[in-house]
Amino acid sequence: MILKEIHITNFKNIADAHLVFSPKVNALLGNNGMGKSTLLDAIYFLSFCKSFSGMTDAQVVRRGEDFAMAQATYLRRGIDEQLSLGITPGRRKSLKRQGKEYQRLSAHIGAFPLVISSPQDVDIIRGASDERRRLMDMVISQTDPHYLDALIRYGRALDQRNKMLRDGITDASLYAAVEMQMDMAAMSIHSVREEWVGRLTGIFSRYYNAIAGTGEQVSLAYQSSLNAPGSTLCSLLDASRRRDEAVRHTSVGPHRDDLDMLIDGMPMRRAASQGQCKTYAIALRLAQYDFLRDTGSMHPLLLLDDIFDKLDATRVERIMELVTGEGFGQIFITDTNRTHLDEFMCRTGGDYAIWHVDSGTFSRL
Repeated sequence: MILKEIHITNFKNIADAHLVFSPKVNALLGNNGMGKSTLLDAIYFLSFCKSFSGMTDAQVVRRGEDFAMAQATYLRRGIDEQLSLGITPGRRKSLKRQGKEYQRLSAHIGAFPLVISSPQDVDIIRGASDERRRLMDMVISQTDPHYLDALIRYGRALDQRNKMLRDGITDASLYAAVEMQMDMAAMSIHSVREEWVGRLTGIFSRYYNAIAGTGEQVSLAYQSSLNAPGSTLCSLLDASRRRDEAVRHTSVGPHRDDLDMLIDGMPMRRAASQGQCKTYAIALRLAQYDFLRDTGSMHPLLLLDDIFDKLDATRVERIMELVTGEGFGQIFITDTNRTHLDEFMCRTGGDYAIWHVDSGTFSRL
């Protein structure tokens, strides 16, 4: 899949920009806060209908303006396709594909696959468990609409059970009805997550070793209350109900799952250096790219936001070798240092475009 061009209006600090992209590598050079990551966020928004930076819809609208818009043309499976995204604070955002508006934004997820590596990825390793669940859900949902549907169904039933707990409801029959809905969705979520972690671990380990070039052993392990053979969510919820009534929220289920990230058998968040964490996060993203490409039979977009920070020259060199290889498609990369970008460009065989970014304005070099 190729993003051919994009037109952005009132998106964060970009007032108006129109860019036509190279089908291989597109580099954005400029100081921090000038709009490089904002462009990547607009591209991300078109794939996921939300910001990768965690901003709300209202926050991505340029200050003093009433709306934001991003319009793009893709070459997808040999056919030109147009996406148009409109955001107006206080209203439901609008996403149109080939001029037809989506009734459910969830139906769009996975149609235009994308992987982004950004400085925020360290939160996946050192942050709370919800960051790691978000990683699993984001990747799997792009290839499995049934999984996304199960997540939505589980979330709705979980909200209903938590409300019952907050309201002090004690009727066992009411809990049983809600918990049965949670259980059906949970079993599907658990089985898909378990299979995905097993499949990703080998790919991830290979990328980590290719970048680090050391004897470090890295691994992933899926932690879930449903891992015990024969366990069901209904039985777990029934056993924990008294405790849940006391704390007024649901304490077991897929919404509490975690992904253990280990290096030489030790938790990454305690044992790893900054460089190791950065390498680990990038290897995870490249493994994610492989998974999406092989599962969806389409090259996702690869967005690399400030990936060279906190890495030594050797690891930077190895990452460049990997992502400019045959397994990757169109790449968008940002940096404040032109030396890195020039070296990156040299590896592409001349098929690239580079822009200087200053205060939301893009000047092609």
